[in-house]
Amino acid sequence: MGLRFTVLSSGSTGNATLVANGEVTLMIDAGFSARRIDELLQERGVTGNDINGILITHEHSDHIKGLGAVARKYNLPIYANEKTWSAMEKSIGKISEENRCLLGTGETRDFGSMRVESFAISHDAAEPVAYSFYDGKDKLSVCTDLGYASDKVKMAIADSDVLVLEANHDIEMLRMGRYPWNIKRRILGDLGHLSNEATGDLMSELMNGRMKRTYLAHLSREHNMPDLARMSVRSAMEDRGCFYKDSEFKLCDTYYDRPTPWDRVADL
Repeated sequence: MGLRFTVLSSGSTGNATLVANGEVTLMIDAGFSARRIDELLQERGVTGNDINGILITHEHSDHIKGLGAVARKYNLPIYANEKTWSAMEKSIGKISEENRCLLGTGETRDFGSMRVESFAISHDAAEPVAYSFYDGKDKLSVCTDLGYASDKVKMAIADSDVLVLEANHDIEMLRMGRYPWNIKRRILGDLGHLSNEATGDLMSELMNGRMKRTYLAHLSREHNMPDLARMSVRSAMEDRGCFYKDSEFKLCDTYYDRPTPWDRVADL
């Protein structure tokens, strides 16, 4: 069947993504109330009973808000590294020992026929990670909440068929926005979030003819807009000499208030 996925919702108000292959369904993060997660799942024809586990990227509330409640309601295992477990324990409440699963940074684990690889990213959390998913020749990477893309991050997401990648803010909108300077400095720093321009620069390095689509994720509602993000990323790519035809590669939207359609990684 191969990999398919839906970004249930993405942004500063909450984040969750589903990845499935017909045998296994995994959720990345649970940054909404349990009720809202159920609603988002229902919109994509899924229930919590269909999920086999939850992978956590880091402990910020927009990634774990409903984690404890959803895990208890559906008796789901939670996978995170040791430092993330320590950082989020008080926020998520009691989790049964059998559902407290360690997945170390840099570790690769098989979930049936789906292989998951964790890799370190740069963000102001205890030990933040992103994930790549493999099924046969399919590769999907989900990578948000990073202040910059290190060489190790670039290696981890290279050769992805489809990429879910942060394009958090427009730099000038952020600088002119209402946030206090200390928060702006955090967002702009190496432990913050990727700007549209930084995402475009990164994409220009990753384009090798294999990647079919990139979904621009974790857009700021205050300091970005979908049309602007797509335009700025494409412009930055072209400034670096990276041109493409829409028939060969697409920049796709994610949404803060609704899921993306199910998308298959491999072309049918």
